[in-house]
Amino acid sequence: MQSSDYLEVVSVSMLSLYLKELLETNDILQNIWVHGEVSNCKTYPSGHCYFTLKEGEAQLLCVFFKNARLRSSAPTLRDGMAVAANGRISFYERDGKLQCYVDAVKLLGEGELFQRFEQLKAHLAAEGLFDAERKRPLPAQPAVIGIVTSPQAAALRDMLRVLHTRYPLARVVLSPALVQGAEAPASIASALDLLNEHGEADVIIVGRGGGSIEELWAFNEEIVARAIARSRIPVISGVGHETDFTIADFVADLRASTPTAAATAAVPNIEDWQIAVLARQQELTTLMRTRLDDFSAQMVYAQRELRRASPLHLVERRRQQLDDVTERLQTRVQHIVALRGERLRGVASQLHSLSPLLTIARGYSVVRRDADQSIVTSTQQVQPGDHLTIQVQDGYIPVEVCQDA
Repeated sequence: MQSSDYLEVVSVSMLSLYLKELLETNDILQNIWVHGEVSNCKTYPSGHCYFTLKEGEAQLLCVFFKNARLRSSAPTLRDGMAVAANGRISFYERDGKLQCYVDAVKLLGEGELFQRFEQLKAHLAAEGLFDAERKRPLPAQPAVIGIVTSPQAAALRDMLRVLHTRYPLARVVLSPALVQGAEAPASIASALDLLNEHGEADVIIVGRGGGSIEELWAFNEEIVARAIARSRIPVISGVGHETDFTIADFVADLRASTPTAAATAAVPNIEDWQIAVLARQQELTTLMRTRLDDFSAQMVYAQRELRRASPLHLVERRRQQLDDVTERLQTRVQHIVALRGERLRGVASQLHSLSPLLTIARGYSVVRRDADQSIVTSTQQVQPGDHLTIQVQDGYIPVEVCQDA
């Protein structure tokens, strides 16, 4: 780039390339040691580490690639460390950022923020604010969830989504607060106190999304810790990411790794209830069917025993026995009548053969005395004047005995 009397317009890529060349041709900037406090440190699965070196209001973006880390045997970096980083300064055109490509790191101790963190942590721990005995259990089925966070935070939308999905029966009360900056600690404490005064919430979530140690620092202030400790309502802290720890986490009744995890911990999962209800319904259905089958079997047995013990059943048995006896009696009587009939026919045949009618039919007659109907077989049996009846084949002849001449 050369100066001229007229305004020269350059492209962004040209300016970026110029800045990059300007930095990389400076011998001092290509092998420089910079000290400061590590902030917003993130190590990715690739092994590359990205962090910010801060001192007061100034900050420098740093990149510590995996190979450089392994060569230099550098300590594992975390927020709050005071370090000296050796590397080269360059310009990253894609993001438009000036950053330090680190080759080595020396640990200088702990940074100011980390020291403040440890001092407050030790002080509150000595007072017993972190003791497990003072941790309160969370309600199993909260009706109202209180949330302390920024109304504009993406974390709020995530928490509301999780709460609605897992437990739509609960109502949410938002107590808005600043979650970053100098006024944030007092704002968070005030929002917590307000929810306690309101008194309707069953559990409170205090949280915000991830950020640098400076951005999360409001949750490391004593005023916030005291507000959580004096809360009559159980408090869940959900600040930053899983690797972030704040003083609020230690004081809270439950620490969640993220705001989403805090919302998950605050309420039961209604789907688990539905599954449990269905399982219990199936158990009850099976139990009822088994009991009904048992009752049915008992009823059949009782009915059978009742019929056996019933007078009607006895009458039916006696009636059947009577029918059997009657049938046998009828058969016996018929047999006897048949035998007697045969015998009678035999006697009748004999009588018929001995009947005087047969004798009369051959020309004989029978004489009977009218007085006693006795058969007269001798003259000695009658006296003059007796009336007799002579029976012949075709009728009767009345006679009177006369005196012998």
